[in-house]
Amino acid sequence: MSDTWTLGGRTFRSRIIVGTGKYASLDQTRAALDASGAEMVTVALRRIDFGQPGPSLLDAIDRKRYVLLPNTAACYTAEDAIRVCRLARELGMDEFVKLEVIGDPKTLFPDNAATVEAARVLVKEGFQVLPYCGDDLVTCKRLVEAGCLAVMPLAAPIGSGLGIRNPHNIRIIIENVEVPVIVDAGVGTASDAAVAMELGCAAVLMNTGIAAAREPVLMAEAMREAVSAGRKAFLAGRMPRRAYANASSPSEGVIE
Repeated sequence: MSDTWTLGGRTFRSRIIVGTGKYASLDQTRAALDASGAEMVTVALRRIDFGQPGPSLLDAIDRKRYVLLPNTAACYTAEDAIRVCRLARELGMDEFVKLEVIGDPKTLFPDNAATVEAARVLVKEGFQVLPYCGDDLVTCKRLVEAGCLAVMPLAAPIGSGLGIRNPHNIRIIIENVEVPVIVDAGVGTASDAAVAMELGCAAVLMNTGIAAAREPVLMAEAMREAVSAGRKAFLAGRMPRRAYANASSPSEGVIE
């Protein structure tokens, strides 16, 4: 069965997008990316020291194998995020950008208004924007109207590992926007990834859930399998929920 999805004219088989921060070494980064089965990886440009001697994080990413998704992590204004995206373009990276504009330093919740503002500018400049945002339908609609390729509502605060706190909100967004919905932030373990896919998300983006695991490479493999299982469960269609028991075996023809 061919079950692909499309983003900006590109077709992907994998529905997991993996971050590249917090790993113990570049070798571990490479191994986790490989085990995840990801075809797209994201990297925070503001956290790369381009002046340091020796190999950098970018050297751990095979650009022939992975689509690079530069992100604007640690940006707190629309202007700052726009500047980082322009830097990514100058460095010859893909036109895909993950847009993050943080509104609160303690919770790392996004500034939805500033995100929409930045998205409008970047889309006009030819960027293919994937915005991190709150799990708010109105914000997602505004981002779609601005021309974003997808919307990326949070499951829970960045790095919290709390899983999907508001599945109802995610489902409402999926049902009411016409672009891929990618759950971003808060995925802590494989079951969280499966839930996201069972809701109908196009993909899941994660970093800390893999990198902070006791065995990151093994967790990357588990996440890959969970995303696959959750997607298959969504396509299969779950049984209806019932308030009371319903016997699995038929009652008719039972010999007393």
